[in-house]
Amino acid sequence: MSAHIPNFGTLLSSHDTSFYYQDNPASFACTDYSIMDGLNECRTARVAEILSDFRTLQYYITSAPSDPENAEDYYTEGWNALRQCAFDGHHILECAADTRVPVAEGGEEEQTKAELKQVLLDAFSRRHEGQKIYMRQCAAQRWLEYRDLILQGQRPQQASQQQLHACDRQLRAELASITDESVYAELAASDQVLGRWTVEDPSLRSVLRWLRQRRR
Repeated sequence: MSAHIPNFGTLLSSHDTSFYYQDNPASFACTDYSIMDGLNECRTARVAEILSDFRTLQYYITSAPSDPENAEDYYTEGWNALRQCAFDGHHILECAADTRVPVAEGGEEEQTKAELKQVLLDAFSRRHEGQKIYMRQCAAQRWLEYRDLILQGQRPQQASQQQLHACDRQLRAELASITDESVYAELAASDQVLGRWTVEDPSLRSVLRWLRQRRR
């Protein structure tokens, strides 16, 4: 698994995701697909996995710094990026879910399927955006480390300007490389390594459409 992907586990966040479900989300933690007798159980378990991933990402996002100790550094490129990540992380956590209940023909199983697929798109899209924010945060935190190495506890001087500019350029290049396509592919590869059921995962196009509808 790529170093860009955190160790996904069940870490608590400040956001209660239980509003997505009529049942207790804790009962969804079933990942032994070999003993499942229906795809709705697979879909339910997949939603639980994605939500667990998203909670883990939120934990890391909210743990990152967003303001420098020295006010003179406030508008530097790395700190600007970290503040934007904190803002975006809060938005993707709080943006509204699609509360319309899909109507499906074919009985209770088909209705449950339609509802689970809608919830999966919601959770999957939030995880995608959370992963993108996390990767941008990691790039900005590397910028902080490189900058500290250059300055060695001192304030910026004329002699260090060239190195600092190179550090800024490196950050811009890293941020530009974090595209929706690369994030989607990286998460898909991670899911495969973990042996997860991904047959009905939403497409990147569906994810981007969901995110566009919730832009500020």
